[in-house]
Amino acid sequence: MDARGRLVAFNLTEGNRHDLPPAQSLVEKVPPAKTLLGDTAYDADAFRTFLKERGTTPVIKQNPTRKNLHPFDPAAYKGRNVIERAFCLLKDWRRVATRYDKLARKFSATVILAAIVRWWI
Repeated sequence: MDARGRLVAFNLTEGNRHDLPPAQSLVEKVPPAKTLLGDTAYDADAFRTFLKERGTTPVIKQNPTRKNLHPFDPAAYKGRNVIERAFCLLKDWRRVATRYDKLARKFSATVILAAIVRWWI
C-alpha cells in the first residue's frame, strides 16, 4: 500500500516461500520510491544493490548475524508500523486471515476485495 493506503501491487506466493525472492520483481512493477522500508527478511546485498540502482534508499533492519553493517536509520524505520497496520486491517477480514480459499486466484480476489473495501471506508 502506498502512503494514502492504496494497494499498489501484490504477489501471492506459496505459504512456505521466503519473502525475498519475489520482492525484486514486485518492486520493479511500481515507480521508484525515495525509500523502501523492510524488515530483516529483506536484508540481502543483492536486493540492497537493486534498490540503490533504482535511486531508492533501503531502510532495512539488518540481520543480527550480518558481518558488514550497512547504514540504518532507526527513526525512518519506525514508519514501518504503517505497513504492519495495513496488513492488520486486511486481516480483519476473517476470510483473508485464515485463508479459507484454497485456490490462489480466489484468495487473490479476496485480498483485492478486502483492500478495496478498506480503502473505501
